[in-house]
Amino acid sequence: MNDSLFNLTGKVAAVSGAASGMGRAMSLALAEAGADVVLIDLNEAGAREVATAIEGMGRRSLAARCDISNPDDIRALFTDIDEAFGRIDFLGNVAGDAVREKPETIRLEDIESSWRNLVLGRFCSCQEAGRRMLAKGCGSIVNIGSLASVSALGRGHIGYSMAMGAVAQMTRELSTEWAHRGIRVNAILPAQVLNEGLQQRIDADPGIRDRFLGGIPAGRFGHPDDIRGLSVFLASDASSWITGTLIPMDGGNLAQNAGGSHGSETFNE
Repeated sequence: MNDSLFNLTGKVAAVSGAASGMGRAMSLALAEAGADVVLIDLNEAGAREVATAIEGMGRRSLAARCDISNPDDIRALFTDIDEAFGRIDFLGNVAGDAVREKPETIRLEDIESSWRNLVLGRFCSCQEAGRRMLAKGCGSIVNIGSLASVSALGRGHIGYSMAMGAVAQMTRELSTEWAHRGIRVNAILPAQVLNEGLQQRIDADPGIRDRFLGGIPAGRFGHPDDIRGLSVFLASDASSWITGTLIPMDGGNLAQNAGGSHGSETFNE
């Protein structure tokens, strides 16, 4: 395999949620492949820590505080990117959260908040990055969706799942609109990735661990670093004819039928 396919030297990437979790892992992987990186997060101190690590690799970085639910913040951010780098080659939309509550009791305000965080912010970022990429005829965008983009989770995820379904369709639409103009748009759909929030839920209800792992044939939760290879692949020329895809990152979760089983069970014929 030719390593130059994955070489991002001279490219500028912007990643939201870059201070921790999958956003941090994506940012570091892109920098290791040669990219300069704009680190977007409400946690500016955390973004600066990642920036220091990236600069230690000999890359340029910019730590930017931004509320991704606020279009004004996003537009100002891209003006800063123009001034600092004069280009954008890759956008990773990672940040965003949602309110968990039963559908019969969730407030409409919480539905709207979830939508602004996960859909409006992603679209505004895609629009700003897309305009710049279209002007030069190339670029790659990755939206982080979820298995909830294509299947139901239950457990009070109505606001999250509706928003993530919209992220999947937004990805398809943008890829269809922009593919002939050199812009690729794909989505990564993770299952349960072990982060601080998930760990807190497991600590509060240890039974969650076994219920979630029961749906993952690989037998483990995801780790933020699992996104590293996919990120570089989708940002690089190695994926030059891949667009409009929804790529599960789930240890086999989506492939397994809801009533299926896995592991060392024995069965009578």
